Amino acid sequence: MDLAELDLTTAHLADACIRSGVPVRTAVVSPVVAGWKAGGRVLPARHAGSVDVFLEALERSQPGDVLVVDNEGRRDEACVGDLVVLEAQAAGLAGVVVWGLHRDTQDIRAIGLPVFSLGANPTGPLSLRDRAPEALSTAEVDQWTVTSDDVVFGDDDGVLFVPAAEAGALIEKARGIRDVERAQADRVRQGESLRSQLRFGEYLASGVTFREHLRRIGGAVEE
Repeated sequence: MDLAELDLTTAHLADACIRSGVPVRTAVVSPVVAGWKAGGRVLPARHAGSVDVFLEALERSQPGDVLVVDNEGRRDEACVGDLVVLEAQAAGLAGVVVWGLHRDTQDIRAIGLPVFSLGANPTGPLSLRDRAPEALSTAEVDQWTVTSDDVVFGDDDGVLFVPAAEAGALIEKARGIRDVERAQADRVRQGESLRSQLRFGEYLASGVTFREHLRRIGGAVEE
């Protein structure tokens, strides 16, 4: 489910969630390298000060999974470095998402596996903590609890989690949104304003909400 291969963005998928009534679960993390995209089944792992939890998660991984690391959003330590990323790549994973910090940025760039995090810190784990019983079954990312029943997509805008059972339908809806918006953008470049395309003057005189107006004319800016 690589976003690059799908030719979609997390924004397209978030819009598809809204229009389908699926909760929009996003986290503001950034790719280590701008332009990196990833998508795949969530492989959860809760960090407790040691990389063994990641290695154990990889033991049960499937090619195409995305390792989702929960380090409680901590900014005083990094929990993922180049060796974990390299091991994830060797296991056939599609990427790594860290709710926390990474390190070894230069080496991670060279490895080339998409990694998303809250930023970098040269300091590794500062303490060894008790491992939660659910360390390999769930991960907390921002306000969301995610499991292997979820799929995660990531790009320059952040990451988005969707139920795996609904991913196919959301991808199809996102493609439709993408196609409408690209056609609108092409018309703007050719000299036809977005206001004209969306018959904005008609909307101002209509007395309906903008979203109701868009539904009537098939617009795709928002819904």
